[in-house]
Amino acid sequence: MSAIIVVLSAFGAAAPAELSATLADLMTRLQLQHAKLWFAGKLSNWSLANYEIQQIDANLEATSRLLANPSQADRAKEEVRAVRQALQSKDVPAFMTSYAGLTNECNGCHRSSGYAWIAMQIPLTLPVPNQLFVDQVSEGRAIANATCGTCHVVADAAKETPAFRPSPPAFPEIVSRSSFSADGLRHFLTSGHRRLGPDQAMPNPRLNESQIEAVVAYLETLRVDQRR
Repeated sequence: MSAIIVVLSAFGAAAPAELSATLADLMTRLQLQHAKLWFAGKLSNWSLANYEIQQIDANLEATSRLLANPSQADRAKEEVRAVRQALQSKDVPAFMTSYAGLTNECNGCHRSSGYAWIAMQIPLTLPVPNQLFVDQVSEGRAIANATCGTCHVVADAAKETPAFRPSPPAFPEIVSRSSFSADGLRHFLTSGHRRLGPDQAMPNPRLNESQIEAVVAYLETLRVDQRR
């Protein structure tokens, strides 16, 4: 973001309209990605956080190509590298520290460029209301293991040993069935059943709506992985 301010200062009011539009678009993208990155990293959604830092890095690179001196973007890129290292280590405290460094670098460049009134901060509220920032698939996997793993093989028969034998169908088998669907799974998990299965041995897992959606997300991902 700070590199964009440098560009604006360099070109000033005489910048062509198309250049100004490009920079404004980059600024908007980076601001949103900056906010999404915070919640993804704070909630340990490492896949989403890595995606957002890749987007930030790409937009900073696009900005540097507009600069007469591309090295002006180097300090911001150094802070991005620190964030990326924290994400690779899956270290929440290190992420929060490096994120603060990235935010401070943006603000330092704003001030030195005469744009002190553009001040970034750690986000206080979600940047968009229609996106879940927790790792839904990981939550679904954990719920499936805790709720269903006593009887079902959830992912890997070689590593899992359900307590009851013979065990009911494994999740990889269930998702491979032509009859499997996300809506069917939702209906199954939200039904008012007490006991299911050939021996009437499956109890109602009694999951709430968010837990059900997490399990659905996990099984859909398991099905996609099978097809690769």
